[in-house]
Amino acid sequence: MNNKRIIIAIDGHSSCGKSTFAKAIAARLGYIFIDTGAMYRAVALYALEHGAIVSGIVDEDRVVAMLGDINIDFRFNPERGASDIYVNGDLVEGKIRTIEVSNYVSAVSSIQQVREKLVKMQQQMGERKGIVMDGRDIGTVVFPEAELKIYMTADAHVRAERRFKELTAKGDKVTIEEIYENVVSRDNADMSRAISPLRKADDAIVLDNSHMSVEEQMAWFDKEYQRVLGC
Repeated sequence: MNNKRIIIAIDGHSSCGKSTFAKAIAARLGYIFIDTGAMYRAVALYALEHGAIVSGIVDEDRVVAMLGDINIDFRFNPERGASDIYVNGDLVEGKIRTIEVSNYVSAVSSIQQVREKLVKMQQQMGERKGIVMDGRDIGTVVFPEAELKIYMTADAHVRAERRFKELTAKGDKVTIEEIYENVVSRDNADMSRAISPLRKADDAIVLDNSHMSVEEQMAWFDKEYQRVLGC
């Protein structure tokens, strides 16, 4: 058995199941899963709750000024079999998943100082390898030397439907039209921002999971993982 531990970088569009996929991989391999999208959502939530986003406008200077007050960490939750995210010791796993936070996370994550702070944190988390990390710039900026890079995508309508089911299952009152508009606007913002835009790394493998089950995605991953290990 090959015991080599590697870094697995998963990038891609919003709501295409990156975190679910990454969690399943981490569980299978006994790796640590780090949800970088949750980290940016946590900063956006903090900005919302502390007056740096007012009347739909993100005050970049105030967000930057708050960065030194934000401490983010992940703690394993045995009930979920996954890690929850905490900000300054407070559990925010549920709060960061609202549509309100979704509407501002791209703007907050495009601030250079925000990205610099979180990228540094993410790189420190990966020093020992044996991690699965998902986000927008993992294979291009955070870990350009990652042994396995995956670029995930799916049809925007499919992604909107998935997100709609997820939110309504939690009791959120949203419309499919609202979710679709959010998905498309986030795609545009993520791919057009000046700082670390979403793009496929040259050596990343594309996984379009528009019509794939979780089992089919994992079977696809197993082949690619074994290929990288040389098994």
